[in-house]
Amino acid sequence: MRPLRLWPAPSAALLLAALLTACGGGGGGGTSGMAPAPTPTVVQPPGAPALSGNTALDGFNWFNYRRGQIGLSVLTRNGNIDAAAQGHSNYQFLNSTVTHDQVMGLPGFTGVTLFDRLTAAHYILPQTGFAYGEVISAASNRSGFYHAEELITAIYHRFVIFEPIFREMGTGAASGNNNYTYFTADFATISGYGAGVGRNGLVMYPANAQTMVPLNFMSDSESPDPVPNLNEVGYPVSVHTDLDNPLTVQNFSLRARGGSDLAVRLLAPSGDAHTPKSAAAIIPLAPLRANAIYDVSFQGTVGGMAVTRNWSFTTR
Repeated sequence: MRPLRLWPAPSAALLLAALLTACGGGGGGGTSGMAPAPTPTVVQPPGAPALSGNTALDGFNWFNYRRGQIGLSVLTRNGNIDAAAQGHSNYQFLNSTVTHDQVMGLPGFTGVTLFDRLTAAHYILPQTGFAYGEVISAASNRSGFYHAEELITAIYHRFVIFEPIFREMGTGAASGNNNYTYFTADFATISGYGAGVGRNGLVMYPANAQTMVPLNFMSDSESPDPVPNLNEVGYPVSVHTDLDNPLTVQNFSLRARGGSDLAVRLLAPSGDAHTPKSAAAIIPLAPLRANAIYDVSFQGTVGGMAVTRNWSFTTR
């Protein structure tokens, strides 16, 4: 499985083109052709989008719902990107595999790389000022809400989904008779980086005052594994800025209201090869408590400017 990667244009002062990828499913989603253990259905908070029963559409709507919660742009659905995502889900289904790269000659082949598949679907990327990304999950569940929420829980995937500069998205899904479903979401922008969160902008997840936040994350279900020595850990907390904005962490802490700081694993650009330079996260080393308020504190820099955020959320 391929880790999350950033590919800058080598001669540019700013990051002009990027491919962000992560593979597998999070929080119980499968990363192979074997069905995972049963996991609970996603609990829908008040104001969540209505369920349509269409896996691809529901996954698209759920990503936009969560992006909107933290102040990110709502992504436009693009039919050409849909075609690329659907074709890749079909390929994975036909070949019983979870992968970002296709093999020419195998059933359902539409292009070796995501770039190739977008091009084949007539979504044309310019020479500069663009970014694109992909996340994939596979699990014994047809719900698009389930797949999208699992991918958001999986922290390396979340870095892709909550990239502020993305402007368009397409989704696709393919299922068998046993409900085993391959879900693909592709993201892109082709109009430059001017409309993200800005030079010193920063968004946080879970959002301030968010309720019904899950308690745990099964780290072994994500590839790459963000906590290699543990499986069941606490729900990840993250901060995100624009792709070309370097982020540094001076302090990032989490505590139950009235308690002391929790033991966490820090994922930061300076110490984790799979974390992009524009994001960071902490993962509690034990599940969170139910019906509890948690306080988060972040101090660092974004684009060289000091940034401080203090916020709280409530678990389910």
